[in-house]
Amino acid sequence: MKRIILTGGGTAGHVTPNIALIPALKAAGYDIQYIGSYDGMERKLIEDLHIPYHGISSGKLRRYFDIKNFSDPFKVLKGYREAKKLMKELKPDVIFSKGGFVTVPVVLAAKKRKVPTIIHESDMTPGLANRICIPSATKVCANFPETLHNLPEGKAVLTGSPIRKELFSGNKLKGLDFCGFTQNKPVVLIVGGSLGSAVVNEAVRNILDTLLEQFQVIHLCGKGKVEQSLVGKQGYVQYEYIKEELSDLLACADLVISRAGANAICELLALKKPNILVPLSAAQSRGDQILNAASFKKQGFSYVIQEEDLTKDTLLEAVNEVYTHRSSYVAKMNESKLNDAVETIVELIEGLTSSTK
Repeated sequence: MKRIILTGGGTAGHVTPNIALIPALKAAGYDIQYIGSYDGMERKLIEDLHIPYHGISSGKLRRYFDIKNFSDPFKVLKGYREAKKLMKELKPDVIFSKGGFVTVPVVLAAKKRKVPTIIHESDMTPGLANRICIPSATKVCANFPETLHNLPEGKAVLTGSPIRKELFSGNKLKGLDFCGFTQNKPVVLIVGGSLGSAVVNEAVRNILDTLLEQFQVIHLCGKGKVEQSLVGKQGYVQYEYIKEELSDLLACADLVISRAGANAICELLALKKPNILVPLSAAQSRGDQILNAASFKKQGFSYVIQEEDLTKDTLLEAVNEVYTHRSSYVAKMNESKLNDAVETIVELIEGLTSSTK
């Protein structure tokens, strides 16, 4: 039996690509184990799939002052000891790491046990956890051509992001029916990230009446961000969060307004959805979404509005521009070679597994 350990946690973006690989890994004959933090959000997502889950201690690596900076290194050291023990017990052939701070002790322990590791970096530039792990990795997968320049030569592979297979099986008519929409009017889908975006929500609602003259609107606004005064408005539906029906809603969307998280925009690319990206500002992040969005704009996949420039006028202009020229955006996305990341990554995994047998 071939055995692989998947690891990644802290955010959905560090788990969903792992989940996307699971069916193909099972088909290839792998026994799959997962290492995450004791009680991270990844635990329930993985256990729901009946994949054996192993929790380890995890500390956050911060680049700013925090009192926890004094205690978290001990958590990381404990996690490293636990990960080494799991490597000895599970005897994996290969590790696939999606990132997040819980992966640091796993990747370092794998190197100690001489287990080959593949790291996946979603963003344009590697985050701190992946930067620590890259010297110990055998291969590093990337989403963006520009990222290859920031990775060691001989390790870097341009793969794109693994996309959940169920996203490709969406049904447009089911999506329209779920929302109570007609087939006679195009649909705009707004996705503000897993927690929603107050800035994007406000901008959309400020132009809602104008949008509804031409479009029907699906608004994934985030937990606690439903606007009660707009409930029941004709042609407009709001949801805090959508899981099972997401593929159907994407299938019926003619245009998507989204944040620029790497996994989210790679899904839009794979599904060939004309889109407007509003990246999280540098004031609220390390600027990775700004770089992600810039790459997609350069490749002709997306229209980008910086958060600081988001107004009623700029958003309406963008909607009109993208919808009018939607076929041009789709044509550019059709030219992309980053559409079968699952197959490419599984081939890399198989190659490293063969080298350890």
